[in-house]
Amino acid sequence: MTGLPAPTQVDAHGAAVSPTKTQIRRWRRYLAAERAEAAVYRDLASRRTGEEKQILLGLVEAEERHQQHWIDLLGERVGRPIPSDLRTRVLSFFARRYGSVFVLALMQRAEARSPYEADVDASPAMAADERIHGEVVRGLAERGRSRLSGSFRAAVFGMNDGLVSNLALVVGMSATGVGTSVVLASGVAGLLAGALSMGAGEYVSVRSQRELLEASTPDPDARTALPHLDVEANELALVYRARGMSEEEASTHAREVLHSIEHSADGPATGAMALGHDAELADAHESIGTAWGAAITSFFLFAAGAIIPVIPYLIGLSGFTAIAVAAVLVGAALLLTGASVGILSGASPLARALRQLAIGFGAAAVTYALGLLFGTSVG
Repeated sequence: MTGLPAPTQVDAHGAAVSPTKTQIRRWRRYLAAERAEAAVYRDLASRRTGEEKQILLGLVEAEERHQQHWIDLLGERVGRPIPSDLRTRVLSFFARRYGSVFVLALMQRAEARSPYEADVDASPAMAADERIHGEVVRGLAERGRSRLSGSFRAAVFGMNDGLVSNLALVVGMSATGVGTSVVLASGVAGLLAGALSMGAGEYVSVRSQRELLEASTPDPDARTALPHLDVEANELALVYRARGMSEEEASTHAREVLHSIEHSADGPATGAMALGHDAELADAHESIGTAWGAAITSFFLFAAGAIIPVIPYLIGLSGFTAIAVAAVLVGAALLLTGASVGILSGASPLARALRQLAIGFGAAAVTYALGLLFGTSVG
C-alpha cells in the first residue's frame, strides 16, 4: 500500500487535483496519532486479562483501520513515521509502565477531541468510530473508577483538607503577630486534631454506608423457601413489588422464577439470584471500600497534607517569608490533587487544578485577613 501514489482528488469541475502540502502534513499527523493511540491501547491490553483485554484489542484493530485510511491517502508520500504529539507520547509512557485508570480517563478525553467530524478527508465512519471509542473507554475507565472510588475519595479529601485547613490555620495565626513557636504549635495541633477527626469521620461514614447496604442484602436463607411457595398465592411477587415493579411485572417475573425452580434438577440453586442484586451489592461494597481502610487512608493523607504548611516553621522561617514558602508548597500540592481529580473524572486537569488552588488560597486569604484584624484589635 505504501508504495502507491496518493489517490487523485477532483475539484468541483471534476479536474484532477493533487493533495496540497498542508493536507499531506495533516494526514501524516493523523497517521502518527492513530499509531500512537493504537500503541497505548495495546500496552493497556498487555496489562489486562479476559474481557477488558479483548475490548482494548478491539480498539487497537479499529485504530489500525484508521491508520490504513491515511496510508491509502498518502500513498508514496507516507514517508518515515513522524512523532506523535507530546500528550499521546506521555500517555503511551504511562500505559507501558502503569496501565492505570488515569491513562484510560485521559484517553477518554483524547477520543472526545477527535478532529475527524470537521475534516472532509476523514470518512463519516471514522468520525463515528472515534465518538464510540470515547464511550468504550469511558466504560472501561468507569470500572477502574469504581474500584478506586472508596480509597481515592478518602485520599483526595484527606490530603486536600489537610492542605487547606492547616494553611489557613498557620497563616491566620501568623497574621496575628504571635511568635513562631506558637504558630508551629498551632500547626502541629491542627495536624493531629484534623487527622484524628478525618480518620474517625471516614470510619463512621463508610461503616454506616456498609451497614445500610448489608441491611438491604436479601436473607440467603429465604431462598430455601422458594420451592415451597404457593404458586397461586405467589408471595414472591410481593418481594418484587416492594422493589419497585408494577403488580403485573412482579407477578409475571415471580411465575417465571418459580417455574424455573420447579423444572430444575438443582432446585433452589437455580433461583439463587431470585431474591437478589448480589452482584450490584458486591460492586457497591467494593466502590465504598472498607471502614478501616478509609479511616487509615484519611488519617495519613490529612497528616501528609497538613504537614506541608508547617514545614517552613519547622526549618526556622518566620513572618511573611514563612507564609510565602508555605503558600508556594501548598499551592503546588493543591494543583497536583486538583489535576488528579480532573484526570480521573475525565474533566480538564488544568481547570480542576486551578479551581482547587483558588479554593485553598481563598480560605487562607480569609483567615489571614481575620488574623490581621484580630491582631490589630488585641494590640
